[in-house]
Amino acid sequence: MDKNTVISDDKNYIASTYARFNIVVKEGHGSIITDADGKQYIDCATGIGVNAFGINDEEWKKAVVGQINKIQHVCNLYYAEPQAELAKLLCEKTGAKKVFFGNSGAEANECAIKTARKYSDMKYGGGRYEIITLKNSFHGRTIATLSATGQDGFHKYFSPFLEGFRYAEPTMDGIIKQYTDKTCAVMIEVIQGESGVNVLDGEFLKELEKFCKERDILLIVDEVQTGNGRTGYMYSYEAFGLHPDIVTTAKALGGGLPIGACMLFDKCENTLNFGDHGSTFGGNPVACAGAISIVRRIDSKLLLEVQGKGAYFKENLSRIKNVINVSGMGLMIGIETTKPAREVAQACLERGVIVLTAHTKVRLLPPLIIKKNEIDEALKILNEVISK
Repeated sequence: MDKNTVISDDKNYIASTYARFNIVVKEGHGSIITDADGKQYIDCATGIGVNAFGINDEEWKKAVVGQINKIQHVCNLYYAEPQAELAKLLCEKTGAKKVFFGNSGAEANECAIKTARKYSDMKYGGGRYEIITLKNSFHGRTIATLSATGQDGFHKYFSPFLEGFRYAEPTMDGIIKQYTDKTCAVMIEVIQGESGVNVLDGEFLKELEKFCKERDILLIVDEVQTGNGRTGYMYSYEAFGLHPDIVTTAKALGGGLPIGACMLFDKCENTLNFGDHGSTFGGNPVACAGAISIVRRIDSKLLLEVQGKGAYFKENLSRIKNVINVSGMGLMIGIETTKPAREVAQACLERGVIVLTAHTKVRLLPPLIIKKNEIDEALKILNEVISK
């Protein structure tokens, strides 16, 4: 099928929920994507942070195909080796006690919301159900996770939204203003990706943790985009020495297959019981096999490399004319320029670099294994586009 036919069929038969760029992705390897016309691009998007080890990752493919050759699905009425192995790996990496598997970041966050409310209900009775989230946050597109999202732009058309969420400025004054005797949890992203790669203040995060622990309010950290090595840490909260009660993740965890995980720490490990929650495809053995191959390879050496590559990116980006600000951590980078972000992304695409946008910023989420010569070429093109 040629490019024009693909685009035509897409427009005719797929719901128009995405503002797509005019490229039909065909194949790729590592950090290089090839389109239907044979043109190659340096991938600084990784499917919005999913393909952490690049495209056509051999180790991931071997793990996935190996599991497909055994069994493709096991319902959660039975035990499955890949699911148990992945849960053990995640607990060993983080100190979590239990894991619930879903199919996406939104599902992981749904589980976190339900767990927080049940924990409070069991301990304090009904009425203590509110969750404070931050302004400019993003937690998913289900009704509950949209309700948790602190951006007015996402709160159109789909009302009424789920009650029980309060939106705070990312300061202790902001949290205190929203805190009531109904508060059961605070839910944050350490780096707010979708709203512009905004890194929260470290002092605020430590004060928030203390505030929550003194009041037995659960601290939930959404690591859907920031997790699994993206920031130069296994999970970004580790960079600030935080000890959350619940951590959610997805995207890069599956290496390209849909999977989400809600990790429950000491307070919450026994909160969920039979029938409280579930997911038909959650913990699918093929997705888990792929995730195992990802998690096993995220070690201290790789994380140091990610930190170094991120610092190199940021140092060189900050020197480009018309760049106002560079934010982020590791290989999760936001670039504010004097030009509209979409315009920059389109011009980069035309020159052979795929980037993302996040509100007014250009966003970079390259593979963790991107090579220096690929970084340099991407920087060259970004410089040409932004400084022009």
